Amino acid sequence: MMNRLLVASLAVCSLSVFTFAQNTSSYTSTKTSACRTIKSNPDEGGFYEGECSGVAGYKIRLIEGDIRQTINIITPTRKKFELNFWNIFGSFSSVGEKIEWRLHKGVPVAMIARYFVADPEGVKKDKAYLLVTKITKTSACVTDVVDPGADQNQKARDLADASASKPCKTTE
Repeated sequence: MMNRLLVASLAVCSLSVFTFAQNTSSYTSTKTSACRTIKSNPDEGGFYEGECSGVAGYKIRLIEGDIRQTINIITPTRKKFELNFWNIFGSFSSVGEKIEWRLHKGVPVAMIARYFVADPEGVKKDKAYLLVTKITKTSACVTDVVDPGADQNQKARDLADASASKPCKTTE
């Protein structure tokens, strides 16, 4: 009887810890209309810099130049983390209009951004990758690139939830 109670108690504790440790998602927009323009110069290869709302005091800085886009993460203390998406792929590119934030107890621990990359020859349709970024108190960097395909969103969430222990992706 005592063993059954112990096993039952452990099962309840494990279930509680598992539920407690679950990350949740929150979504914000990177549409130009939802962001505040900081700088814009159509003569410099379409340069644009805008600040978009994030979650928990974080913001997204959307940057475009030479028909390529990237984002920076701005922390609540105004620290800037440059993600350099445009160094991962050399082709023309754009950030999707929605950012998925992975939160633990309301604090961002990762971010997922859809990233459209143009075919260098302009023949094929753009590919829509998901870029997974880990977020810590002292840094943020891309850890994974999820290729288009079945279950792409869930794969990105799983990678985001495991990103804290992963190294940063190197860029050329």
